[in-house]
Amino acid sequence: MDNKIVNEILISSGNFWMPAGASTFSSGIDSLFNFIVWGSTLLFFAIVAITLYFIVKYRRRHAGHNYNGPHVTHNTFLELAWTVPPLILVTIIFYWGFSDFLKMSVAPQNGEEIRVVGKKWLWQFEYKNGTKTLGELVVPVNTPIKLIMSSEDVIHSFYVPNFRIKRDVLPNRYTTQWFQAKRVGNFQVFCTEYCGDGHSEMLASVRVLSHKDYVKWLKEAGSVSPDMPLDQVGEKVYAAKACITCHSIDGSAKTGPTWKGLFGSTRKLVGGTSVVADENYIRESIKNPAAKVVEGFGPVMPPYEGLLSDREIDGVIEYIKKLK
Repeated sequence: MDNKIVNEILISSGNFWMPAGASTFSSGIDSLFNFIVWGSTLLFFAIVAITLYFIVKYRRRHAGHNYNGPHVTHNTFLELAWTVPPLILVTIIFYWGFSDFLKMSVAPQNGEEIRVVGKKWLWQFEYKNGTKTLGELVVPVNTPIKLIMSSEDVIHSFYVPNFRIKRDVLPNRYTTQWFQAKRVGNFQVFCTEYCGDGHSEMLASVRVLSHKDYVKWLKEAGSVSPDMPLDQVGEKVYAAKACITCHSIDGSAKTGPTWKGLFGSTRKLVGGTSVVADENYIRESIKNPAAKVVEGFGPVMPPYEGLLSDREIDGVIEYIKKLK
């Protein structure tokens, strides 16, 4: 996703501290955050003011001046004053925070489950009806959504600022996170655990739809209009299926080989062999990228077997042919 689009999504509304909240967690978390920030600010200025008062009141007024007042060693009232109120304040903050933590940790029984897979460097989402999407999580508004997340390689972290949710995504085990979106719209997803060269571009979006639109989308998801020209299908796949993360179309260097001038060129592979980048090579590279790795690049691309239809793969090939 273009960085400009990301920035517009995050700064179009909200305040100095955070983007506008869009989940049922937002108001509680923001209220606790504001309470801590402004309470700390008030205490800071109060302590500074008291400190300045004592500096002035008990300053040494002239050389040789010594304090001749009583030597105070104990004051029960003062000791209680600086112990009990802070204890009460910290207890309030703990109770408030722990209550919100429990709400975020225990998903409702009627939640809709969606599988999330993180891998270098994309997010894959799978729905109960078998629909799979890359880089876009589509959910209905005002419905509890439970994410069951895992990683295929290293540790990632699923973070949606507008929803105030963040959870590590780990290899060889599942983590869960739930949320309920309060309004229709598009919201940004980041990976916030460094995971390699493409970490900063491991972006996705959450698209929140009305219930009617969501049901319609779920029935039509993954389909491409039969009337759309193949090269346009490929261009759509390039933007929507995370190809843009690793492959440029202008010749610039990225994690994977550029698509510009790719078709028909001779590719030198790891191991010293060569291959002509024809239709069969591109198709194999999409479905099983580890089969032939271009020299100078690592075997980091995940296989797209089962993630793209034959028409989408054909579209990618036609799109690459245009990138002279």
